[in-house]
Amino acid sequence: MKKNPAITAQTRQNLIDAFWELYCTKRIEKITIKEITTRAGYNRSTFYEYFTDVYDVVEQLENNLISKLQEMPMQQLSSSGDPFQLDALVRMYSDHSGYLAVLLGDHGDPAFQRRIKASMKPMMKEALIAQGAKDGYELDYTLEYALSAMIGVLSYWFNQENPPSLEELTAILGELSSSGVMGKLMGLRD
Repeated sequence: MKKNPAITAQTRQNLIDAFWELYCTKRIEKITIKEITTRAGYNRSTFYEYFTDVYDVVEQLENNLISKLQEMPMQQLSSSGDPFQLDALVRMYSDHSGYLAVLLGDHGDPAFQRRIKASMKPMMKEALIAQGAKDGYELDYTLEYALSAMIGVLSYWFNQENPPSLEELTAILGELSSSGVMGKLMGLRD
């Protein structure tokens, strides 16, 4: 018997949502399949139609978010020197902030940040090399620095009680990208 794709997708999403509610309050090793299925209103066998275990649920969530990052529009290097659109990154991050704030937070998956960087770095590197950047260790370290800083700033932004607006954050990141950290810090002096 053929399953209805809409119902199948909804069942899968209900299981993910139930897992996510638990994951936001508990460490992954403390979450049981029974808790997920009870919360979602399904039996264990339904869970196993979609996932192998709780770690598979978080991995599928992470893979979905990473694929959205990889769909971000890459552009030619702008005058500010950005190999991708900062506003697109910030908006994508904002659209998925509920997941990203937890996954990149203190109780999230430590490997997730590395996976994000590993997925974005080749795209950025390709854009930079296409514009004449020299491939080598300096480019690798600079990209690592930039990606780490950007992910850190975005995570910090989502965890603040009164963060600046999305436009203000994008402006700060743009200025940091064009002027550098030290240029920005020196500009903050009286």
